[in-house]
Amino acid sequence: MSRDTALDAYFAEAASWDADRSAQAKRTLRVAWSVAGAGWLCAIMIAAALMFLMPLKRVEPFLIRVDNTSGLVDVVPVFVGRADMPEAVTRYFLDHYVSVCERFTHATAESDYEECGGFHTPQRNQAWYAQWNRSNPASPLNVYKDGTTIRAQVTSISFFTRAGGTTDLAQVRYIKAKRAADGAEEQKSYWIATIQYAYGDPSKDPKLRRWNPLGFRIIDFRPEPEVVTEPGPKTTPTIMSTAASALPGRTP
Repeated sequence: MSRDTALDAYFAEAASWDADRSAQAKRTLRVAWSVAGAGWLCAIMIAAALMFLMPLKRVEPFLIRVDNTSGLVDVVPVFVGRADMPEAVTRYFLDHYVSVCERFTHATAESDYEECGGFHTPQRNQAWYAQWNRSNPASPLNVYKDGTTIRAQVTSISFFTRAGGTTDLAQVRYIKAKRAADGAEEQKSYWIATIQYAYGDPSKDPKLRRWNPLGFRIIDFRPEPEVVTEPGPKTTPTIMSTAASALPGRTP
């Protein structure tokens, strides 16, 4: 009997040891899965944090300027379209816009069309597209397809202030010189355009920014022919247009 008792005790102890080993393995497995789950959770949280932080990571371009006389170095800030422009700058853009957008030659028609579009607001661009669409009989591509060229020359620019003090209107007088394909003498016509403009954020497109680095925008452009009388050898223009009064709220 003592031998059977000893065997039973041995087997019981062996079974207990096996149960302990099994329980320990299960605990180890649970710990491993817990650690792995925590690791995956941390990885997901880090990835989410990086996704939220990505828009905040920006590389700001800067320009370093060196004074040739003193040798002093300073950093020139990048223009973002939030500064008041001097009248001379606006005058330049108006002159450039009218000179480019009112001319026509087949050689530069496509480039001029794209460049002028870089100065337009979305609403103005829709009208610009309709004006140049080949389905439009009055499109320059149809009217001047025989090789006729148009040259535009600005003669004067005047600015106007609205009643509220906003200065966003200008009248531009210019001459359009038309030359037929057969090389005949130019035929000149006199025009006056009322332009509403504004400054906004410059385009991020390098091509458009090269044409329009300061975000100058044409909101409205209304050209009208101007009647000119010639009493003698000198031409004295007489204003017959009421284009400036077409926009409400203007006070010269």
